[in-house]
Amino acid sequence: MAQTLHGDLSARIAVDTRELLWAASPSTTVWRKRLHLAGPPEAGQVTSVVRFEAGAEFPRHDHPEGEEILVLEGVFSDEQGDWPAGSYLLNPEGFRHAPYSRGGCLLFVKLRQYPGTTRRHVALSTGTLAWQPLDGRATQLLYAQAGFTDSTRLERWEPGARAPRLSYPQGAELFVLRGSFSDEHGTYGPHTWLRLPAHSTQSLATAEGCDLYVKEGGFAYLRAG
Repeated sequence: MAQTLHGDLSARIAVDTRELLWAASPSTTVWRKRLHLAGPPEAGQVTSVVRFEAGAEFPRHDHPEGEEILVLEGVFSDEQGDWPAGSYLLNPEGFRHAPYSRGGCLLFVKLRQYPGTTRRHVALSTGTLAWQPLDGRATQLLYAQAGFTDSTRLERWEPGARAPRLSYPQGAELFVLRGSFSDEHGTYGPHTWLRLPAHSTQSLATAEGCDLYVKEGGFAYLRAG
């Protein structure tokens, strides 16, 4: 049966995931906090924070419409290798794996939001990427590909940084990886997820500095509830 969570794509959403309870997955050793769901609970489009207990594993499976993973803590593993905190993975349509974690890990995960058989597979260690200056912040580009509207990057804002006005004509999703920031609507600490609809603007300020996951252009592939 199809379900919907935060399915109104015209609404501004902000969720402090630290306040959510863990919910069980089909694996008794993998837990999740869902932020967006459109479709069947185990076969729909999902954005979530996922926790693997030590020794947790999933049977081999594929990923229709792709999968994106950012490793927040611990080490995530599959047949392709071991992916420590800071690893970024984009597994396109046709990719199959049997993921596991020997010591446990925490992930930010997006499922079924990357349609297209020509998308490339991406595996990056963000800790080894150079930061590039951009309008008072530093950025790392994680994914962008001709023919697709979405792009994903990390942003680093130094303590005391301020941006009078940021514009997101195609909407954006933000996830706070470190530190905190404020805008017109509130203050957002670690592991807070925001979804800003198309044509949103934001005045960002950070006293302590912050690292952010930022995705733009992804609304084209999101399903509304």
